[in-house]
Amino acid sequence: MASNKTPAAVIYGCAGTTLSDAEKRFFETTNPLGFILFARNIDSPDQVRALVDSLRATTGRRAPVLIDQEGGRVQRLRPPHWLKRPPMQTFAKLAERDLPLARAAAKLNARLIAAELADLGIDVDCAPLLDVPVPGAHDIIGDRAFGTDPTLVADLGRAVMDGLLDGGVMPVVKHIPGHGRALVDSHLDLPTVEADRATLSKTDFAPFRSLRDAPWAMTAHVVYKAIDPDHPATTSKTVIHDVIRGEIGCEAVLLSDDLSMKALKGDFAERTRATLAAGCDVALHCNGDMAEMTAIASAAAPLTDAAQEHLSRADAMLRHRPLAEDAQSELDGWLEAAEAL
Repeated sequence: MASNKTPAAVIYGCAGTTLSDAEKRFFETTNPLGFILFARNIDSPDQVRALVDSLRATTGRRAPVLIDQEGGRVQRLRPPHWLKRPPMQTFAKLAERDLPLARAAAKLNARLIAAELADLGIDVDCAPLLDVPVPGAHDIIGDRAFGTDPTLVADLGRAVMDGLLDGGVMPVVKHIPGHGRALVDSHLDLPTVEADRATLSKTDFAPFRSLRDAPWAMTAHVVYKAIDPDHPATTSKTVIHDVIRGEIGCEAVLLSDDLSMKALKGDFAERTRATLAAGCDVALHCNGDMAEMTAIASAAAPLTDAAQEHLSRADAMLRHRPLAEDAQSELDGWLEAAEAL
C-alpha cells in the first residue's frame, strides 16, 4: 500500500515469522517509519527476506528494517543459517596485544555482519554499543562492551561503525549518553546513576562525543541524578538537549530504546508522547503486542522536519565497498589469536 504521508515517528516489531492480516492493516493505516526484527521473527533466510518484503509493502516504500546483531549474547541471526559472532569484549582483549589488529578485526567483523544483513534486506543494525561498564555494574552490558577504557571503546566503536557503513548497513550507537554505570537491568527496572556531571563527561559521555557524527543513536533508559533526577534520558528534555545534542554534539537520528521496557512508567500513549516531546526523533516498540502498538499509534506524531533532516544526513553516510572473498577466513585467524590470549 503506497503512502505519500509523512511517516509516523515510530518503529514497531511484529509477532511472528509472517504478518497477520491484522498487522498488515495496522501498519498500512499507521505508516510507521520502520520495523525491527527479533529472534521470534527468524526462521530461515528465505523466510526473513519474505517478511522484510511484507513489512515494507505495508508502507509502500523502503522502510528501514532494524535488528540487534552485535554478536555474543545479542545476536538475533544465529547458526545454522548465520555465523556465530564474537562479543565485543573479544576485540578489547585483542587490543591489549595489538590495537591496530583489533581495530581491523572489529571493522572486518562488522563488514561481514553487514553482508549477512544486506542479503536479507535488513538495513539497520543496532550496534555498536559504546557503554563503559564500571565495577559493580549490572552485567546487562558486561562482555557486550569494548572494555572499560573510554578511548578504546570509542576507537573500536568507530571501527564497527565504519564496517557497517562500508556494507551499506546503518549503525546505531547505543545507549547514549551511557548505560555502563547502571546497577539494574533497564529491561526490568529503572537504573539511577549517582555519578557527578564531571565524571560522567570524562568517562560515560566520552565515546559518544568521539562518535558524535554517528548516523543513528539509541537512548538509555537511565536516570542521571546530577543532570535530571526525575526523568530517564529517553524522556528528559534536559538530557537530550543539554547533553546528547549539546555537550556530546550528537547529530544522529535519535531513537528511543524499547518503550515496553519496565524502566519507563505510564501507559504506552504517555510513554510515546513523553519520548517524542523530550526530543527523540523516533520511538521504538519491539514486542509486537497489538494493544500496546495501538496505544502508541494514538500518540505518535509524524516525523518532524528535524528528524527528516537527521534521516537524510544518515542516508548520505552509507557506503557500498566490496568485501574480499577470503574476508571470513582472515577474520577467523585473527579471532583464534584473540582466544589464545
